[in-house]
Amino acid sequence: MKIVVFGPKQSSRLGVVTEKGVLDVAEAAAALAADGETLPDRLSTDPDAFYLTGVDALPGLGELTQRALGEPVLESCFHQEDDLELRACVPQPGKIICVGLNYLRHARESGMSPPKTPVLFSKFNNSVADPGEGVPLPKGAVEYDYEAELVAVIGKRAKNVAESQALEYVLGYCNGNDVSARDLQMLTGQWLVGKTLDKFMPLGPYLVTADEAGDPQDMSVRCWLNGELRQDSNTSDLIFSVAQVVSYASRFMTLEPGDLISTGTPEGVILGMKKKVWMKPGDEVVVEVGSLGRLLNRMVESS
Repeated sequence: MKIVVFGPKQSSRLGVVTEKGVLDVAEAAAALAADGETLPDRLSTDPDAFYLTGVDALPGLGELTQRALGEPVLESCFHQEDDLELRACVPQPGKIICVGLNYLRHARESGMSPPKTPVLFSKFNNSVADPGEGVPLPKGAVEYDYEAELVAVIGKRAKNVAESQALEYVLGYCNGNDVSARDLQMLTGQWLVGKTLDKFMPLGPYLVTADEAGDPQDMSVRCWLNGELRQDSNTSDLIFSVAQVVSYASRFMTLEPGDLISTGTPEGVILGMKKKVWMKPGDEVVVEVGSLGRLLNRMVESS
């Protein structure tokens, strides 16, 4: 399934993208209940409940979607995607775990040796941005960079998970842009300040469930800056696979449904260029990973 979140930030709604349009899950559930029909088991009708339930929410959501596609009474519950205001596909993630230097060619362009174990760092919820939302660039930094990334969304509680089973704990995948202020990032050995500024983690537009997203080790990763293709790689260049990273992280912290793992960025970032022209207000960044849709954000001046 392809999941979206839409509507006002304080009352956002869960949607499923279908050939008829975007199904408003809560609206469809209410219509069925009003008609006296029994709702699917463990049906989550809002984004927060859906992500907290994780993979256990998929059967009910799938059943509701199939019923809606076949019942004329639910026609009004479908909406055209272009008419909706899309939000980050995971609007309230739990932990946001990022992996640094996880593409071989990116490590080389950064002048660093490939790491022997995954390099983990974090971002916080304040960094989440919606598709199409402006990303403010504070005046306290200059070296603003993009990072197109495949983001894995955890779907069930994971602790000490074996690599061979790790992908079973992934609910699905989405596009992410790990926007970075390199001058702040490199102030100390800790990258946090340069990574988790407000709106520095745009997500979306879709959460594509793991069964439909394809092989996470064979997805194209592309990024355009003002229409110029800057990153053009594939997750096959990952040093540590998605399964390896999930397994590794679960050894040290319990992963919960709704947690994110942003798996790293490939070569082509501004940091790796000889002539570095950093992002500025007005610049437009587009990220496309595999079949996960098109994530567009414009850099804006910070208020």
